[in-house]
Order: sequence, then structure tokens, then C-alpha cells
Amino acid sequence: MESDVLIAGAGPAGLLLAGDLAEAGVGVTVLERRTTASNLTRAFGVHARTLEQFDQRGIADELIATGLRLRRLRLFVPADLDFGRLPGRHRYMLITPQTRTEQVLRARAERLRVKFAFGAKVTGVRQDAGGVDVTTADGGRRRGRYLVGADGAHSVVRRELGLPFDGRPILKSIMLADVRLTESTGNALRVSSVGDAFAFVAPFGDGWYRVTAWDRRRQVAEDVPLDLDEVREVTRRSLDTDLGMHGARWLSRFHCDERQVPRYRDGRVFLVGDAAHVHTPAGGQGMNTGLQDAANLGWKLAAVLSGQLPESLLDSYEAERHPVGKRVLRSSGAMIRLAMAKQRPARDRVIAGALSVGPLGRRAAGVVSGIGIRYAPPRGADRRVGARAEDADLPEGRLYELLRGGRFVHIGRKRPAGLPEHVVFARGEGEVLVRPDGYVAGVGDPAGYFTG
Repeated sequence: MESDVLIAGAGPAGLLLAGDLAEAGVGVTVLERRTTASNLTRAFGVHARTLEQFDQRGIADELIATGLRLRRLRLFVPADLDFGRLPGRHRYMLITPQTRTEQVLRARAERLRVKFAFGAKVTGVRQDAGGVDVTTADGGRRRGRYLVGADGAHSVVRRELGLPFDGRPILKSIMLADVRLTESTGNALRVSSVGDAFAFVAPFGDGWYRVTAWDRRRQVAEDVPLDLDEVREVTRRSLDTDLGMHGARWLSRFHCDERQVPRYRDGRVFLVGDAAHVHTPAGGQGMNTGLQDAANLGWKLAAVLSGQLPESLLDSYEAERHPVGKRVLRSSGAMIRLAMAKQRPARDRVIAGALSVGPLGRRAAGVVSGIGIRYAPPRGADRRVGARAEDADLPEGRLYELLRGGRFVHIGRKRPAGLPEHVVFARGEGEVLVRPDGYVAGVGDPAGYFTG
């Protein structure tokens, strides 16, 4: 065995997973087809639940310090998605380029001495009862107990498993441009649509802005050259101004699909992030969903490899995360279809009215931010099992800080007899066991969770 776990792909999900495994003492090697770090930013938003996951790893403050906090998000209608309604410490969306998120995650992985193999594009996967063999384009052959495909929408790992990627294209010829503006938007997104076009502008926080635009009137192949005048025209039509955009450093076209693999696990191989699901960029949920896939899988692999929990625990990764991926496909797809709607006045009245209703507005913010995610409890279990555990100040310290290092935390009036040594005890009400990814694992005596 070269490693306990091999990870294909050094994007955000792969980096988070690698760091979690290494921190738990698991041997991990990341296989990355690129020879240098990526300078491409597709995602620019880190949502509240992802920030909570970063807080549980001690890296949230580092990322937040260089980003912009967006407390309200306007999506194509004259009403805001209000993140200020969210519970918790991070009641906003953090605007920061994907490259910065990757820098923070990679630095953590390097501190934890994760092994990286750059220029090692996966070309073949074969598994047996004892492990997984991976061949790479450089002629290498590696073996691990488990393999995780975090290698993106065109995943070679998924292809080698023979898994379909069911779905369909939604939009083509979407334009991307990184530009300077003479009319600053400040710490805000500008978003609007006119039925046959939409545009949104997001600040990177360093004087550069990402413009994303789409024009129903001009649907061309992705390899057709894009110039800034075309981006300006569509932006003016959508926003009534092009904000004085100039000095483009990058221009590109791409298409977006809605697709999801039917299984996230095949024997000793798992899929996370875009290798498992892709959807529209509306709401900025893509990268965040992949990061939370990784947070869900990492502690489970570590617990099984250390012998703390049985191998059957790994089945819960797909059981919990596949429904979440499906919901994100629905929610992001609904947003983009609203942006494309031709009956704008009726659409705007309906959506603005819904978002103005307290419970509906909070639910929408919870869905987009990830704060509203909860996992279905096993039959007969307490209804709190699978729910997000909100951060709390306890006598022994803040809950999310106690979770650092991939630890379980049991909160109760006194330490239960037989509590495993790897479980942190904290005094409080409820007799609740919180698992390392910040969700409730059990209520009552925690011993049964580790023995049953």
C-alpha cells in the first residue's frame, strides 16, 4: 500500500479531504494531473455552512480576513436573499476567489504533510477485496486501501467505474470575464435579467471583478472567440449599465449542465464534488456542496481505518450526500430558470412576495447557504440525529474549536462511564454526541454509537 487513501484531484474538495485524513493520522496521497497550482477561478462565494466547516478546522478566520462579506444576495428579482436571518456566527456569504480558498486549503494540507504527486493524471482504476490500484499517465502505479475521485466534471475515476452521469445541458455560451470597472459596485453583487439575457458582477476584493453573462440571442460554440464588447453589450442590456468595464485579463465561454451520478460509492471508490454532481452556478452552491461532501466523507474514512467504527459506516456517505446533491440541482436549476423567464413582472412579484415572508425567506437562505441541510435520522432515532449542531460556548471551550482535529464531542451533565478516549467531553444540557463534521450523531448514552 502506498497510502491508506488515494485522492484524485487537488481542487477544493480534494484538498479539504486530504487535510482531514492527514490530521486524523491517515496516510494520504493526492494525485493531480496539473504540474502547478491552478490560477482559474470559477467559484467566488463561500457560504455560511462551509465557513462553519472551516471554523471547525481552524482556517475560517484566515480566509475571512481577505474576503468581502455579503449579507444580502439579489438573484434576478427586486428582492434580497437575507443571510442575516441565518443562525450562527457567519451570517453572510464570503466573496473570495476560488484560488484563494484553494491556497488556504493547500497550505493546511502541506502543514499536515499530505503527499502530493503532481503531473500524475489518473488513467486507470482497478479494485479488489484488499484495495485499489491506480495507474497514471506518467507510467506510475499506486495502490491504496480506498480511492476518492475528486477529479471534476470530466472525472476519469467516474469513467473507469463505468458509472453514468445522467442529466442534460442547461445553458451554453455563458460568457466569463475578469475586468476592471470605472463604476465600482463596492462590497456587493450586481445581478439582473431581462428574459433573453442576464448578467451578474462579483467583486474579488482586489480591484478585479468577475462578470458572468448570457445572451439568448447569440448561442455559439465555446471555442468562438469572445471580446469584451460582447460582454459589455449584454451587461448593459441586463443591468442598464456596463459599469465602465475595461482591461479584461481573462475572457472565456463555457456551458453548464445538470448531472448527477447514481452512486457516490462503488466498493472501495468514492466520488465527491463535481465528479459526483454538476449544476448551474446560480447561488454559488457548487464548490460549497463539494467541500461539504468531503467533510462528510473524511471523518468516516478516518474512523473506519482507525478501527473506531465499522466499515458499514461508509455506506452512510452516499445515503446522506446524494439527496443533498439532488436538492442543490433542483434549487440552482430553479434560480437559473427564473433568470431566463420571459414574464418578468409576474415572476418578480411572486418571488419578491415569497422572500418577504419570514419563514420562507429564512428557508431560502438556509437552502442556499447550506445551513438548512440536515440528514435523515435512522428509523426510531431521536429527531435531533442528523441535525446541524450549532456552535456554542461551553465550559471546556467553544464547540467548533473542540471539534478540531476530527474529534467527536459529547455534551452532557457528567462524563459517561466508558466514553471512548478519542471523544471529548464538554459539560452542557442534552446528552448529545456531535460527530466531527458538526452534525448530531446521537442523543443519550454515546457508548452505543461506538459499539452498535
